[in-house]
Amino acid sequence: MMNGVTIGQAAAFVGVTVKTVRHYHKLRLVEEPERDSSGYRRYGSAELLRLVQVRTLAAAGVPLAEIGPLLDADAALFAAALADIERQLTDHIEELIARRDTLHRLADGDRALLPDRAVALLERLTGLGFPADEVAATREGWVLARALVPEGFDDYLTHVEYALEDTRFVALIKRGAEAAAWEPDDPRIAELADAIADHFLANPAHLKIVTGLQARTDAATRYKLIALHGEEQGSAAARGVALVETKLRSAGVHIPRPDSR
Repeated sequence: MMNGVTIGQAAAFVGVTVKTVRHYHKLRLVEEPERDSSGYRRYGSAELLRLVQVRTLAAAGVPLAEIGPLLDADAALFAAALADIERQLTDHIEELIARRDTLHRLADGDRALLPDRAVALLERLTGLGFPADEVAATREGWVLARALVPEGFDDYLTHVEYALEDTRFVALIKRGAEAAAWEPDDPRIAELADAIADHFLANPAHLKIVTGLQARTDAATRYKLIALHGEEQGSAAARGVALVETKLRSAGVHIPRPDSR
């Protein structure tokens, strides 16, 4: 490179077209080198460095109109500007990664609607022996809860994770799932509702599964949508939920009523 390289070689070195190099010259971002005795403009290391700087900053999203003053600034201002550009690029990279992750989640319907923690809990329910239709109903309820009370959903999952460590609680909830097939007037429903309510009252941490979301839900209507999703009015499951709520209310636990606002 004693005599430098041609504009075509410079463009190839930097990774742009000859037209782009000439555009940089036109904007006075890079000064055109003098012609040699053969009439060619030869680019030395200084010109190549300037071209690389312009190309890199432009590729990083810096407007061309701002590149000249930036490159001509003193070292401290230039370093500060580079740090700011780096922060912007980092933010953009994180945004792209989030978009990519969302794209990957589209292949799995559950993961497109629920966070990984919720999907893992649904899989855990299956592993604990809950029927497929109960797991599916739980999934629907969680999707609804996340949509209606997004700010409380993560805490709700924490309460569920904790409660599933208790074998007594798991047994009661599995029994509740079985009760969905009972007749609405089956006397076992009242007995089971009492057992579930007593368990909640004896285990305040588990009670947060019931109260955690509704505490963040100012409208009783939204609470009822979550609590009774998929349950037919007058069904065994709906009666069981109502009996549990009645006993909890009688113990002083705040549970919204259907007709409250």
